Amino acid sequence: MVNPFDSKVKRILNVGDKELSYYSLSALEDERLAKLPFCIRILLESTLRNCDDLAVPKKMVELILDWQNTSKKDTEIVFCPARVVLQDFTGVPAIVDLASMRDAVKRLGSSPSKINPKVPVDLVIDHSVQVDKFREPDALQKNLQFEIQRNHERFSFLKWGANAFENLSIIPPGAGIVHQVNLEYLSRVVFNENGVLYPDTVVGTDSHTPMVNGLGVLGWGVGGIEAEAVMLAQPISMILPECIGFRLVGKVNSRVTSTDLVLTITNKMRGIGVVDKFIEFFGPGVAELSIADRATISNMSPEMGSTVSFFPIDHVTLRYMHLTGRSEELIEITEKYLKAQNLFRDYRDRNQDPEYTRIVELDLSTITPSISGPKRPHDCVALSEAKRDFVECLRSPIGFKGFNVSEEHRAKSVSFVYQGQQYRLTHGSVVIAAITSCTNTSNPNVMIGAGLLAKKAVEIGLTVSPYIKTSLAPGSGVVTLYLNRSGLLPYLDKLGFSVVGYGCTTCIGNSGPLVEEVAKAIEEGDLISVAVLSGNRNFEGRIHPMVSANYLASPPLVIAYALSGTMIIDWETEPIGKVNGKEIYLRDIWPSREEIDHYASKYVLREMFIDCYSIVTEGSADWRGLQAPKSVLYEWDESSTYIHNPPFFDSMTRELNYETVIKGARCLLYLGDSITTDHISPAGSIAKNSPAGRYLESRGVKREDWNTYGSRRGNDQVMVRGTFANIRLLNKFVDKPGFQTVYHPTKKVMDIFDAAELYRQSNTPLIILAGEQYGSGSSRDWAAKGVWMLNVRVVIAQSYERIHRSNLVLCGIIPLQFKPGESAQSLGLSGSETFSIDLGQDITVGREVTVAVENGTVKSFSALLRFDTETEVTYFKHGGVLNYVIRQTIDS
Repeated sequence: MVNPFDSKVKRILNVGDKELSYYSLSALEDERLAKLPFCIRILLESTLRNCDDLAVPKKMVELILDWQNTSKKDTEIVFCPARVVLQDFTGVPAIVDLASMRDAVKRLGSSPSKINPKVPVDLVIDHSVQVDKFREPDALQKNLQFEIQRNHERFSFLKWGANAFENLSIIPPGAGIVHQVNLEYLSRVVFNENGVLYPDTVVGTDSHTPMVNGLGVLGWGVGGIEAEAVMLAQPISMILPECIGFRLVGKVNSRVTSTDLVLTITNKMRGIGVVDKFIEFFGPGVAELSIADRATISNMSPEMGSTVSFFPIDHVTLRYMHLTGRSEELIEITEKYLKAQNLFRDYRDRNQDPEYTRIVELDLSTITPSISGPKRPHDCVALSEAKRDFVECLRSPIGFKGFNVSEEHRAKSVSFVYQGQQYRLTHGSVVIAAITSCTNTSNPNVMIGAGLLAKKAVEIGLTVSPYIKTSLAPGSGVVTLYLNRSGLLPYLDKLGFSVVGYGCTTCIGNSGPLVEEVAKAIEEGDLISVAVLSGNRNFEGRIHPMVSANYLASPPLVIAYALSGTMIIDWETEPIGKVNGKEIYLRDIWPSREEIDHYASKYVLREMFIDCYSIVTEGSADWRGLQAPKSVLYEWDESSTYIHNPPFFDSMTRELNYETVIKGARCLLYLGDSITTDHISPAGSIAKNSPAGRYLESRGVKREDWNTYGSRRGNDQVMVRGTFANIRLLNKFVDKPGFQTVYHPTKKVMDIFDAAELYRQSNTPLIILAGEQYGSGSSRDWAAKGVWMLNVRVVIAQSYERIHRSNLVLCGIIPLQFKPGESAQSLGLSGSETFSIDLGQDITVGREVTVAVENGTVKSFSALLRFDTETEVTYFKHGGVLNYVIRQTIDS
């Protein structure tokens, strides 16, 4: 295809002795360019460069140039990301899908090798390590060995994928967390592809992919299905987003961390409402933030609700590129190219400020130390109010801020003996304290702050009770290098915060088992125990099934809460502990900003990044010893409980064959607000009495080898049984949390999977009724795939989180939305009715659809069809995006 803009906008840029080309935005000679947000300019550059007037129509350049008007009108554009990044929980099913697509292409009479990534794909194995061992000298080595032993089938499959598919690279287990590795190593910042320069852009199969926005790389999280489409050269269809300008002024005070800043921003933006929107930071306050601080903020984009939280590139970015070992040539190219494109930022120059949809301002000097919880990441609480807030949560009705503990039961305590000593647990006792996750371990300031606090605590004589599950899981090996070089690591070790692995551990639910005596005490007393972690997610049931209250906090505060052993402490008036009769307060051991800055400047060094990433693809001896087949088609093993050929393409034909009428559907689940993808498709441990547990047991898998749902996402038989298997799921059909529902024909209460199977036997299609923010949280595609496999054909909700709504469409599921002001409850729906829906032959974007109701108090109601683009309509007609790609591949 010929780019119609080549002759008009292609320009030469000389860097050293190299003559490079680029697609010049200024060559468009349009005065609107200077007012476009920087992130929108990047969308424009991609459209300009990839334009072929077919997949990327020429008219879209004008639509983006006119962003001030078109962004208010649900304007559809397409976007071609430069690369894709995966983690293993979501990456394994993506590669399984590609392998299955190859089988389908062959069955339909074409060459399977046509299914191949067309853009660079990096897969980082970081979600499979669990905290089995802690507070042991060799915990790191043992946990890595357990990880490879448990997951050898998955890892061998990934090795096959790296051999079988072009443009796919694997970062082995033990290297770090995908987003930190992406920030420090994988990101190109500016691509130089065959002498053509363009901005690095990325989509990833993890909702925290926007962390790289802190580096000035535009990227966001998508479902695995959408990522697969991008791999296979399909542009992303999207609505041109509004862009909120977030102006930062002032400086943070000395006791405030970047974690406090991001928790405050997350709470503020959730209150404003930024779902499906871009956020771009500007103002003189940004210049005061390091790239690590910016990345900490960008990381929590999904918790804010935004698609991205973008920081345009400036001189601070270039210094970070140097620190992290990028070549001087790349840094020079980056600066010259971005300045030529008017994409280089000076945050103190107000003349560079674009126009935004709306501007929000925050004075950094107003930030105070904070935590978030106990059940949602945007429920920010000032540290000074943390004790009062938790006590209030105990007495409040069950909800996001309540546990409904009776007054009589609030004084409950349970004694137990551990390692020969007696301890006592009460409501609020801290049982997990984890420095973990990409959000904070990428930031040297908070990690060094934690190390200095540990040093002061040890030197003053404070200790952490041995029953508390403490852990340190850095996002990359660089963290260990500078903590070790600075002499701080031994102090962390002494408090129990030994390195347990390099990966996403406690934050994803891979916290491993509690101390057995602690678990029994919690169960005996029905106690509201607490986990404190430096993560980004604290949804119910995510961190550990026995821990009801989970709080996000900075790494130093994680240690502080471990030292205190309880959430019920006023840090200003109550001591953290006593040493030789002397009361020690948090202020006595809190490190100063000057101390932290001194350590960071002295011990966080460029050569550490170079040394760490020079061996990042090697892996351990166990990894290198894994055998993998070398073949175009994967040889499926029916006995495997990890990797299985999914049924997505079994009935697919070359011709389109889609249904627009859903008749006689029954409601599988009746759900409330803020149902997360953790509720829909949990990533953590598999319950003994669950359908997935029974399935594994029937296949002869021992209980200790069940692993987690996240690790078994390559097996559809496990995952369909794990859909809605969260023990905290609240379904209005039953009176207690869990994975049960009512089978309406007999009114019998049973497991959700079993009810769905009975409906399937009678060819009864299913719907789900839900409230607001349905599908919030992680970008996991199994939350849509599993629902499709349960034979759910329609979801009707009050509102959707962006990624999950898209995933539903990409699986061929119809998302409907109640009209404003209406809900299942306001319409008088009990969920026991029978529903019928006719989309009609002329399916159009955003139309209203009539839902017919039998045996209810209403006969019908209208709902909005949430196919948001014409491309989504096309995908639905094909039965999903992957079916579309297969047909396109066969016809090519």
